[in-house]
Amino acid sequence: MMPLKIKICGMKFSENIAEISLLNPDYLGFIFYEKSERYCNNDIQNVDSSIQKVGVFVNASFEEIEKKVQQYHLNLVQLHGEENPELCAKIEGNLVNVIKAFSVDNKFNFNDLDNYKNFCSYFLFDTKGNQYGGNGVLFDWTILEKYTLDKPYFLSGGIGLENVDQVKVFIKKEYAKNCFAIDLNSKFENAPGIKNVKILNEFIQNLKQ
Repeated sequence: MMPLKIKICGMKFSENIAEISLLNPDYLGFIFYEKSERYCNNDIQNVDSSIQKVGVFVNASFEEIEKKVQQYHLNLVQLHGEENPELCAKIEGNLVNVIKAFSVDNKFNFNDLDNYKNFCSYFLFDTKGNQYGGNGVLFDWTILEKYTLDKPYFLSGGIGLENVDQVKVFIKKEYAKNCFAIDLNSKFENAPGIKNVKILNEFIQNLKQ
């Protein structure tokens, strides 16, 4: 199995971005959804080129996404709303690779993914909650036994330092073979958009052991 990649999402402030970049995550996520308390409107140009910059959008237009991709030199776009397959295909075909997010609970219908599987590079499974993301709650990962596609996915939703052993157990499961990356956000914050370097480093180092 390939080493699990790390995405740290909800980055907002330049100084904190610089600190977190020193941990060498594979991806940094920047939320371009104005209703989010982690909404990013700061300069992110100085992120090291070895780190992929992910722009997170919720029900935005193609034109808005295209503008942000060009303005911030984004490497990927994460669609975290009710975006249709046509928008995914347009972004994937004309701009950058797409991560299509889905909010998951025990009633989630994995057949819904069939309409998207040819029009994005990755899925992301997050916990269904009152907000589009950042709910800080785990979902029952065993539901992913029902995931039968070969598309790689990001595992998201309320993962914290206390869950590192659960992650280690999960990724050894046969049904987790397409788990490509772990998405970390609200459980590693001192305040919305300000990540705690110490506990993030502790999680990453523990995961590698």
